[in-house]
Amino acid sequence: MGIVAAVANFLVQQQCNIVDSAQFGDQENQRFFMRVCFEPGTLSREDTQRAFDSIAKVFSMEWRIDDLSVKTRVCIMVSKFGHCLNDLLYRDGIGALNIEIAAIVSNHRDFYQLAASRNIPFHHLPVDANSKLKQESRLLEILETERIDLVVLARYMQVLSPQLCERLAGRAINIHHSFLPSFSGANPYSQAHTRGVKLIGATAHYVTAELDEGPIIEQDVTRASHAMSVEDCASAGREVECSVLARAVDWHTQHRILLSGRRTVIFR
Repeated sequence: MGIVAAVANFLVQQQCNIVDSAQFGDQENQRFFMRVCFEPGTLSREDTQRAFDSIAKVFSMEWRIDDLSVKTRVCIMVSKFGHCLNDLLYRDGIGALNIEIAAIVSNHRDFYQLAASRNIPFHHLPVDANSKLKQESRLLEILETERIDLVVLARYMQVLSPQLCERLAGRAINIHHSFLPSFSGANPYSQAHTRGVKLIGATAHYVTAELDEGPIIEQDVTRASHAMSVEDCASAGREVECSVLARAVDWHTQHRILLSGRRTVIFR
């Protein structure tokens, strides 16, 4: 009791205007989550943080203040399927996402010209069993040089090492079809078509060392029918992947996602 009042009273005292406020009490884990969006008042961001620290200590809060006027610097990683990359580039171009795409990284050269057309640095990092760790080291250099806040695996078809996953914890998002674990491995859409699936879906989640098992951010599905070919199913899947990944990136860059163990709390 008293958390919401304490936060609201503090912001009022600093002449901050509360624009939006959302809360969730997790009864299972006895944790309270809160996101407050406000217009700044008399103090700078740094002074606001210092002033709020005493209140945070009273309630043993894990907290931070983010500036929504600052765009999230993003690195997009992609292999040979470019639908999610193209979708993110389009949404960025029309101002639909609060991001700045600072780099595109790929283990293939297919999208070099696409990156060049948008004046985005393109980094070709081919990966095999012998070069994997070396290329991951190079990737970390790129992320540091470009001051990357978020890594988006837009159908990047390489498994990241546990060490890299740990370095990127909470700031790397992956997208994949939702046929797992039923139809894993090569040609999942062909496997699903053979079984006559009626739903085609996609999952966006944070990257962890446990392959495709990180905290889920967003999922969606579309209907499939007996009349659809394998390519029809794959095309429908690509559409869902694009929209699901875009929503996940949007919520992350608006700081709407709070991690709760293996789950997420999302204030939409």
